[in-house]
Amino acid sequence: MPIMTGQQYIERIDALKTYISIDGKVVTGKVSEHPAFKGIIQSQAKLFDLQHQEALLEKMTYESPTSKQKVGMSFLQVLTPEDLVKRRQAAREWALSSQGFMGRSPDYMNTTLMALASASDFLKEKPNCFPEHLLKFYEYARENDITMTHTFIEPQVNRKRFYYEDEEVTIAAKIIGKTSEGLVIKGARLLATQGGITDELLVLSTNGYDEGKGFGFSIPSNTKGLKFLCRQSFVGGDSTFDYPLSARFEEMDAIVVFEDVVVPWERVFYYENVEVANQFMNVSGFQAYTLHHVLSRQIAKTEFILGVVQMIVDSINIGDYQHVHQKVVDVIVALETMKALQLKSEIEAQRDSFGFIRPDQSTLQVAIHIFPKVYPTFTDIIQQLGASGLMSIPSAKAFATDDGDLDHYLQSFQDKGEERVKKFRLAWDLTMSSFGTRQTLYERFFFGDPVRLSSLLYQSYQREHLVQRVEDFLKND
Repeated sequence: MPIMTGQQYIERIDALKTYISIDGKVVTGKVSEHPAFKGIIQSQAKLFDLQHQEALLEKMTYESPTSKQKVGMSFLQVLTPEDLVKRRQAAREWALSSQGFMGRSPDYMNTTLMALASASDFLKEKPNCFPEHLLKFYEYARENDITMTHTFIEPQVNRKRFYYEDEEVTIAAKIIGKTSEGLVIKGARLLATQGGITDELLVLSTNGYDEGKGFGFSIPSNTKGLKFLCRQSFVGGDSTFDYPLSARFEEMDAIVVFEDVVVPWERVFYYENVEVANQFMNVSGFQAYTLHHVLSRQIAKTEFILGVVQMIVDSINIGDYQHVHQKVVDVIVALETMKALQLKSEIEAQRDSFGFIRPDQSTLQVAIHIFPKVYPTFTDIIQQLGASGLMSIPSAKAFATDDGDLDHYLQSFQDKGEERVKKFRLAWDLTMSSFGTRQTLYERFFFGDPVRLSSLLYQSYQREHLVQRVEDFLKND
């Protein structure tokens, strides 16, 4: 099938009847109607509908090289510099639809799969590796507009640098057997954002020393023995007045449990190959392509935050203060820096050893180093500017039964009481609700431990020629 509609997405997810547990209860009935999931599912459905809008069709889709039908632009392999621009423009449209608050919108995982498929040659002729399986799954996902979640990390049992799990106690997911049907997986992995509301689960081990944990595969979310154990929902309620962000964009995170799950051989990309498991993500364009995509979301989100900040300034008329100017400018500088880095990554893109164009990875590593540091400052800025106004925020129900006192006494320079509160409830949901604080934590660790990311940049950034330049200068007396 070509690109699907939002309704098709909803119907397909409901039909899976995936095992999802939340607050100690297994979800029964349609997951799209469950209070914890209906907002995000509706928001995600709107993304698929965008692909069908005539004005966006050429921007959001391209012609499949096999079926000749329209498929999502996020699956596009990058053969030319122009392809990077096409991918950025499509990613921005979806990011604008969610204002950047959906970190795991389908195009992120589509980008991940595209990056891996583009480096499938790395798996050729290596023990227990099946590049043809990876390419076949990539084509299947592209041609069927499949949605995916993923899990790349293990439970936080012991954060010691070198930790070997007791063989008698299985916690982290590992291979416990091989049959004629496929691998048998037992254990758990973290942290599947949107777990349970996607078609597929992509599982990749990215480091380690245990052959039993060196694998890569994808399986349907409703595979027998697969469970998604969700955290508490951060949806405050249905009202978009009271909870303008969480009611729409709360993605949910889940622990993934494998209870003797059989992974069919045709879905196995590699197994029991620690060297491949440790190298594949780095050798592939995963980091370069996903960071290029992520910047589109972060830029859209920063634009929205700048709008919220200026909205507060205008509402309560604090634009004459210099400290306010500084705070607004801090957001502006962050925004323009991210935009510049994304464009620079495209300008300095190079063809990789697999024949595809990659955006400049060092540039993108700088961006992912910056954003986790500046995002928490956005929260501080909004709290400092909003001050007590972020606490004086009665609910929609309070206004509905009010005799006029709230509208009168909560008015601001620019707005009547109800309109001011609506704006400040948005600022509160962005920075102070459980949803908002999760967003801050999410952005802090979106691409991993910031210290580890700094080490990776330190190790990979080319500086030798600069040292030589300084030494040459010193020699020229």
